[in-house]
Amino acid sequence: MRSAPFPADAFGDRFTLDDLPLPRSAAGYAVQMLDTDTLLDRITGTFLPVRSSTLDGIFDSFDAAYAAARTWVETHGKTVDDHRLAIVPASFDSVMERHILIYGVLCTQP
Repeated sequence: MRSAPFPADAFGDRFTLDDLPLPRSAAGYAVQMLDTDTLLDRITGTFLPVRSSTLDGIFDSFDAAYAAARTWVETHGKTVDDHRLAIVPASFDSVMERHILIYGVLCTQP
């Protein structure tokens, strides 16, 4: 059975980091589970808290983050309409040794 097509904005509108007016610089793109402070780990494919010392949650490109998010949705039996994932700009604080959600915890409802 073939999976349903994913629209280009399945995880939010496409963006480039240089075009965003960010309050702090971003190291790359991350996949955030909405309503949580968790990011998709590039190594394990699981969501880990931003304070996790094992989290590797920064993707080099929007396309890489999109592909990882899509794989997670397909692997976990979710649909395009119920996945609760967003691609967000993120950074890493080397002093605190943790990922930074530049926009904070995004919610499913405004």
